[in-house]
Amino acid sequence: MKKQYVIIGGDAAGMSAAMEIVRARDPEETAIITLEKGEIYSYAQCGLPYVIEGDVRSTKQLIARDVSTFREKHGIDARIHTEVTSIDCENKTVTFVTEEQTEETIVYDKLLIASGAKPFIPHLPGNDLPGVHTLKTIPDLEAIQAELSGTKHITIVGTGYIGLEMAEALIAQGKQVHMVARSHQLASTFDADMATHLKEEATAQGVHVLFQTNVSALHAGDNGRVHRVETDRGTFETDLVLFATGIAPNTEFLNECPIEQHENGAVCVNDYLETTVRDVYAAGDCATQYHRVKKQQDYMPLGTHANKQGRIAGMNMSETEPLRKYPGMVGTAVFRFFNLTAAMTGLTEQAARDLHLDIETVSYDGTHIAGYFENKMPLHVKLVYDRKSDQLYGAQAIGAGADKRIDVAATALYQELTCRDLEDLDLSYAPPYNGVWDPLQQAARRRKRY
Repeated sequence: MKKQYVIIGGDAAGMSAAMEIVRARDPEETAIITLEKGEIYSYAQCGLPYVIEGDVRSTKQLIARDVSTFREKHGIDARIHTEVTSIDCENKTVTFVTEEQTEETIVYDKLLIASGAKPFIPHLPGNDLPGVHTLKTIPDLEAIQAELSGTKHITIVGTGYIGLEMAEALIAQGKQVHMVARSHQLASTFDADMATHLKEEATAQGVHVLFQTNVSALHAGDNGRVHRVETDRGTFETDLVLFATGIAPNTEFLNECPIEQHENGAVCVNDYLETTVRDVYAAGDCATQYHRVKKQQDYMPLGTHANKQGRIAGMNMSETEPLRKYPGMVGTAVFRFFNLTAAMTGLTEQAARDLHLDIETVSYDGTHIAGYFENKMPLHVKLVYDRKSDQLYGAQAIGAGADKRIDVAATALYQELTCRDLEDLDLSYAPPYNGVWDPLQQAARRRKRY
């Protein structure tokens, strides 16, 4: 009998794990079965807005490997239109519904839950009208593309990374964009003082943002499509609505399973990506990630984490010695918003205060290259650090070159460096690339010392 590896989910985490098992195990002794609810495997979700913007020509460019490649080249039983409905951890079985609507059950020796996440849509009247969309999959994107030619006014509910990236993409297509934000700022993962730079850019680019506004209902026009957005601050007309209000882990099928879950439904895992049930692993957007700065399990669903977790889970499921630990993450993220790059890592000021840490902050407004160049562009940096130990807790940067600085800060966080250590780092310098003191170091030099 072949040892049977079952993987729920055919995207980043799931297929990273599957390929590690392919590399580690004898195919004569191993069966790998992947169960994918959709029909597209291994695609770059983060690239979807750039297809609309025009930076990426086709959704085909976003697919790393198609289903046939996994089946024919790697010998994986890669199934599509297969929705898992339950797991029996005691008998080690997975039950699912096929495209033909038949229910089937298979046995596993090792199981990986890599079911990803789904867009969260608020429960409100009209949220299922034609013209109301989310963006998570290639079919989602194609549905939006099919309607764009007949639209002029577009409403984006939510101001996170996807919402902001889609605002940029739709403005590039000549659309009028309204954004509705429940909070008082854009990108709530940044501190409010840093997010003001995003607000200024939105205004400069013609994006109209309604802050501290709640959508209460969507209403159809005479053609049955969404036509009006009703909020607690008034009603306005629209041709299309995109909900970008966050995501939730795809874990409903675990309701009868004794696997420990995070308060938001994500599967809790240990250093080896094991769940609380023997021979069951989890990785990617449906799982928790250990936060090295917070020193606790957290939930930050990003493609980088999914690929790393999936790869390590696959190694450990294969029982390759020695077992590999997932070392955790530090909360690094970056996105483009028109002419700005916005990046962050570690803890924001607000997050640090929520953890009752004794912190100070320092900000620096500089330029991305030597200040005497005519083509210099603004760069705003903020550091969060421990008042007594000088330990770096987090960094945010908005402007040209923010990505470079945040990657340095992320490395510093990973190695638990102090702000003094930042000052001493030997970073590259030439006037077309940097100032003699990097803006990250300029910020560190301006901090309060105790």
